[in-house]
Amino acid sequence: MPKECQVTGRRPTKGRSYTTRGIAKKKKGIGLKTTGIKKRRFVPNLLKKRLWFAEENRFITLRLSAAALRTIDKLGLAHIVRQMKREGKTV
Repeated sequence: MPKECQVTGRRPTKGRSYTTRGIAKKKKGIGLKTTGIKKRRFVPNLLKKRLWFAEENRFITLRLSAAALRTIDKLGLAHIVRQMKREGKTV
């Protein structure tokens, strides 16, 4: 199962981690120097949630990001499920 939010579609993204050394110029130093660059992944905050879907009188288990939970609180679960079915996703 991919690390992807079923509602927002958030997935892990690539990035870099920088290691610096030195004293900043505004602190009267010679400046910061980059001494190392490493690859890293930014992973979304995914949660497996079991939500009550009143229209069909059953529970739905979804893999959601924290942002998707806030979206469901704002728009309602019925609206999100209708939107997912329109896009062809299984619920």
